[in-house]
Amino acid sequence: MKNLACALLLSTALIAPGAAMAKDVTVTVDMKDYRGPGAYLAVYLVDGAGRYRQTLWVAGGKSKYYRHLKGWARGISSAGGAIDGLTGASVGSGRTLTVRANVADALIDAGYQVVVDASVEDWGDKPRDAAVPLAPGASAGGSGFVRTLSVKM
Repeated sequence: MKNLACALLLSTALIAPGAAMAKDVTVTVDMKDYRGPGAYLAVYLVDGAGRYRQTLWVAGGKSKYYRHLKGWARGISSAGGAIDGLTGASVGSGRTLTVRANVADALIDAGYQVVVDASVEDWGDKPRDAAVPLAPGASAGGSGFVRTLSVKM
């Protein structure tokens, strides 16, 4: 019993500092009004050199269309091809996607960016539709289907 208690204390001591080194981040993607079906979106992180690092969310349920999210698809391919984020339904015209993620503190205000690629059937693909620094209060307009992209912590 003494060994079990010791092991539990040790594992808690090792895990607790790791949990304290991450921050809850809320990414909000507001879509422009457009005529057409829901958009497929990839919300992901890139480092200061623009290299793909992590997927936060993919909106759109049919993986055969993910290749249209070109910047993200290239990043996934270079990282071994496995999607490392969560997926959900596509996002319609005028709608809002809210993504909550746990991000390592070391990435915040360290040159990383949150990027959104967008694609709408018959309306085209928009790689890097919007991008903002991974920093508290960051916000920017999109250049295609995304009206605004913002980050809160």
